[in-house]
Amino acid sequence: MNIKTLLPILLFFVSFTFFGQVERMKEKKEQIKALKVAFFTTELDLTSNEAERFWPIYNTYDDKQFEIRHKKMKAFVHKMDDNALDKMSEKEASTLLSLLSSSEEDLFLLRKKLNNDLKEILPSVKIIKLKKAEDNFNRKLLHQYRDKHK
Repeated sequence: MNIKTLLPILLFFVSFTFFGQVERMKEKKEQIKALKVAFFTTELDLTSNEAERFWPIYNTYDDKQFEIRHKKMKAFVHKMDDNALDKMSEKEASTLLSLLSSSEEDLFLLRKKLNNDLKEILPSVKIIKLKKAEDNFNRKLLHQYRDKHK
């Protein structure tokens, strides 16, 4: 078999494997989202009217938060290993620090907007319960992940 025949077959399998990984990631994200909806609905004890107005606002927030954390912060994650940090110049470190601060500020402003938007539809106690529910849900996911990989 010559290289001209082998190369397209190899590219097909590589792209198929990549597509499969992307699909599995989407499935996992959807599973987590479904678990989160069930968990928050129970924890917050939302009325049907509250839930109808809450979820579009929260889902928009959640998507933007994911974007900030995974797209903006991805730029410097690979630079955070010990070898890269030891070789980093002061200028590069300063740029990286500015990027980190900007991302954290974006997350803070996004959370502030969420709280303001939710004040129009939920009592303050439920907004505080939301923060607690998010922390508990994330902790629960982390424990499940750790237990699964032991």
